[in-house]
Amino acid sequence: MSRIAIPFGRPLFVMLKPVGSRCNLACSYCYYLDKTRHALMTDELLDEFVRQYLEAQTQPEVLFTWHGGEPLLRPMAFYQRALQLQRRYAHGRTIDNCLQTNGTLLTPEWCRFLRDNRFLVGISIDGPQDLHDAYRTSPTNESSWLAVMRGIELLDRYDVMWNAMATVNRHTAAEPQRFYRFFRSIGCQFLQFTPVVERAEDVVTDYSVSPEAWGNFLCGVYDEWACQDIGRVFVQLFDATLANWVGESPGLCSMADHCGRCAVMESNGDVYSCDHFVFPEYFLGNIRTSTLTSMLYGERQQQFGRSKSEQVSRQCRACRYWFACHGECPRNRFTTDAYGEPHHNYLCDGYRRFFAHVAADMDFMKNELKVGRAPANLMLRKR
Repeated sequence: MSRIAIPFGRPLFVMLKPVGSRCNLACSYCYYLDKTRHALMTDELLDEFVRQYLEAQTQPEVLFTWHGGEPLLRPMAFYQRALQLQRRYAHGRTIDNCLQTNGTLLTPEWCRFLRDNRFLVGISIDGPQDLHDAYRTSPTNESSWLAVMRGIELLDRYDVMWNAMATVNRHTAAEPQRFYRFFRSIGCQFLQFTPVVERAEDVVTDYSVSPEAWGNFLCGVYDEWACQDIGRVFVQLFDATLANWVGESPGLCSMADHCGRCAVMESNGDVYSCDHFVFPEYFLGNIRTSTLTSMLYGERQQQFGRSKSEQVSRQCRACRYWFACHGECPRNRFTTDAYGEPHHNYLCDGYRRFFAHVAADMDFMKNELKVGRAPANLMLRKR
């Protein structure tokens, strides 16, 4: 058997899906809903995952991420069991937990549990009610917004740490200022947003965001944020852009120079290279027959990671802003560039518009950091 070299200091990260694709909502743009229909994760498999996951780590801090589908479809006892296993196998490591939810199933009991066990909760919400309900509805096409807002109110009432995770689709992209002001109005301090780019039979769906709309959206939200909220509201994509501007790790895989550092495990133990690549060609193995270490540090996953920088169009490689996005997520590289070459990012024009729009500000914040001052000083220049 070949020896697997584990890079010291590089954390192994696996997103866990204890319910697979099961969900109580039926969002129109969901890329995951129809991918897997496995049984719920067993206690035996949970034990195996927690043990292997902790044994494979080379750093003292370990993050468990519970995802779905909707992970709150599992009873609280499942997560209590997970915490017991974490304590059993921790061997001195510090463990944190993050749970991504649509928020509709939150109750006072859930919130007390999440607070007492220091879970960070990611809430999926797409802005004001009309924007949110355009695509995030129940299986019977009923609104989910009020239930999500009740969930957020409960998180606040019980002092649970949370951040917002929003998608940018055709509707939300058209109103960047109203979109951003909504999140500020509900006290959101940490905001992540993801462009919806989905295809049906190789045709981009009508709810997907266009490259032009994506660029307009980013510029519109940035202008709101940069004038008053730097250091108060943390927008993941803007933070990642500044990180790349100063040559630091962006903390956002789509903007990094390398893929393959975040795998996903299904409820039956199947492991895939990435949450966006749950397809047979990216299947790494099953935790019952292969170790997480061998799968995540093996050659197949390493090649998956390298392919991000290898499979890129000539236009992208020559772009002056290559350093800022590294061609973004490979799942969006399905167009051809100006030279007719493949592997060009569908959203490229939008990103280039955004980077050109913020370049001077990024240069300023980079220089502020270099001399030990706060990037938030940019707001003084804009008054």
